[in-house]
Amino acid sequence: MSLYTILGAGGAIANELLPILIEAKERVRIVARHPKQINGVESVSADLSDANQTKEAVKGSSVVYLLVGLEYDYKVWAEKWPLVMRNTIDACKASGAKLIFFDNVYMYGKVEGWMTEETAFNPCSKKGILRASIVSELLNEIKSGTITGLIARSADFYGTGATKTSVPNMLVFDNFSKGKKAQWLVNAKLPHSYTYIPDAGKALYLLAKDETAFNQTWHLPTHKNLLTGEQFIALAAEAMHQPNKSTVLSKFMIRLAGLFIKPIKESYEMIYQSDSIYLFDSTKFEKHFGFEPTSYEDGIKETAKYYL
Repeated sequence: MSLYTILGAGGAIANELLPILIEAKERVRIVARHPKQINGVESVSADLSDANQTKEAVKGSSVVYLLVGLEYDYKVWAEKWPLVMRNTIDACKASGAKLIFFDNVYMYGKVEGWMTEETAFNPCSKKGILRASIVSELLNEIKSGTITGLIARSADFYGTGATKTSVPNMLVFDNFSKGKKAQWLVNAKLPHSYTYIPDAGKALYLLAKDETAFNQTWHLPTHKNLLTGEQFIALAAEAMHQPNKSTVLSKFMIRLAGLFIKPIKESYEMIYQSDSIYLFDSTKFEKHFGFEPTSYEDGIKETAKYYL
């Protein structure tokens, strides 16, 4: 029986994928520094920056999901990500496991028009340069035939369970749940693609079950009927029975807040994703799997229920 191993259990994406694997009656192993104990699921404690621990965690796996969410700090990323990627690749080679890497769009940099799987890497941030480096390492291994793997790339995401990792969750849903005004970054009049987390979870399982999906890059299903920040906030306000009131955080306000709050300071170099149109295309996935992404209207309603 195939063994599906999740490296980086406990994060928003992992928490969405896990019940899908369990419902499908797959054999599952979750790996984290301090994994939860779940009936019917093997739990392994491991530090993925340690090569031996990673090999032991991956041993016997058929498919490995690399869903690690490191602290949002460039110094931590620069120290840990190259180790995590190298160790994971080597562990998958040793066990003969297929590797699915959940990725973001930082390596694309600022893009005019729609981001697709063919968009060139042109990072314009330190974090983007780092992500381009580790992704290129995996792609080179795939190209050389030393490993079977795929890249599953997501836009910024939102949805249930992403209370600490999603900007819309933190600035819109969380604020409304506390009776506060919603907030938006830089410009609320621009359309911005967001991947709905439950769609990402379903997509990750579909990719793993399709032999033809490997050795490629895939954009995870993301609805093309985009909303502006103002429209997103208005729908969230209605769903959460709150006044449609919001504040747009200017670049100056964000920089000022960054003097006191490190995660905000760390996010400042990514402001280009908020001061321009952000368009993410998942046509390839939708056509291949016949998958219709959740509409923003439905996704926002479901997310609102999580907070009510």
